[in-house]
Amino acid sequence: MTPKQECRIRSLRNSGLGYKKISQITGINESTVKSFCRRNNLSGTSDVKVENGCEYCGKEVHQHPGKKKKRFCSDSCRRLWWNSHQHLVKRKAYYEYECPHCKKKFKVYAQVNRKYCSHECYIADRFGGKNE
Repeated sequence: MTPKQECRIRSLRNSGLGYKKISQITGINESTVKSFCRRNNLSGTSDVKVENGCEYCGKEVHQHPGKKKKRFCSDSCRRLWWNSHQHLVKRKAYYEYECPHCKKKFKVYAQVNRKYCSHECYIADRFGGKNE
């Protein structure tokens, strides 16, 4: 690696880019860039940025350069936000079936092997009676 390439890697790393992006810009193998940065103390999370707040509670969210942007400060905030914003979930795994017992059509989400619309229909069809 030439001194010019080393200088370029240092400047790109200090500007907050990750190994992969630096590799794409310089044309040097990603593992070579990574090992150079580690040998020269350019790795680690010392340059963590704080951007925006958590979308649920507003606390500071620490962002790591070269990584995907975080939207939430914790898993609990992420779950609470998504539970209160169900209309934004893009569900694509809806399946439509016909119940073999009552012949009623029903839709289910993400259950490929479901046969019956309810537990009562399952019991009635399978055992010929009602749930005891």
